[in-house]
Amino acid sequence: MDQHVLIDKYKNFFTLGNATRPMENEINWHQVYTESVSRIFHFFCYKVGDIQLAEDLTAATFEKAWKNRNKFKSSKGQPHMWIIGIARNLAADHFRRDHHEISFENLPESSHVKNENEEIEKRLEFQSILNLLSHYSQRERELIHLKYGAELNNRQIADMTGLSESNVGTILYRVVEKLGKEWETNHER
Repeated sequence: MDQHVLIDKYKNFFTLGNATRPMENEINWHQVYTESVSRIFHFFCYKVGDIQLAEDLTAATFEKAWKNRNKFKSSKGQPHMWIIGIARNLAADHFRRDHHEISFENLPESSHVKNENEEIEKRLEFQSILNLLSHYSQRERELIHLKYGAELNNRQIADMTGLSESNVGTILYRVVEKLGKEWETNHER
């Protein structure tokens, strides 16, 4: 789904009242939403592999963030990191509750791809990557979801996971190297 469509779909959610015009030292929740929505959506696309479910979980994340916005403490971090934490918890709750495998049939669409063959190829490649990742450890998959889905840097991932920044970088480097080798092996056939 185009991130602009997703932003437009839920933008009124974070523009209630004075949310778009914060006073000094207040958080501009509309801006936080606009800057975070595509990251959260992509995180869920990587995590659950289903575009409709990713949209639902994205909406649920921002609903929960909005309802609990008074509990956010800026002294503990940035708002977008707090929202990613909510997203991680919702994903964990989803998998605990549903106990089902990731479906690869409803992968994210890109409105920027004009050629239908390119679109199909892109979906198949994404499906292949998700299939390869399904054999990796939970920690490795989570780091990939945060790095490439939520577009966090290593320091942000380290803060969120409790790993050191260098450990995050090392694990991601090894996972990407291993994934690249597996990709080449699978596509030589």
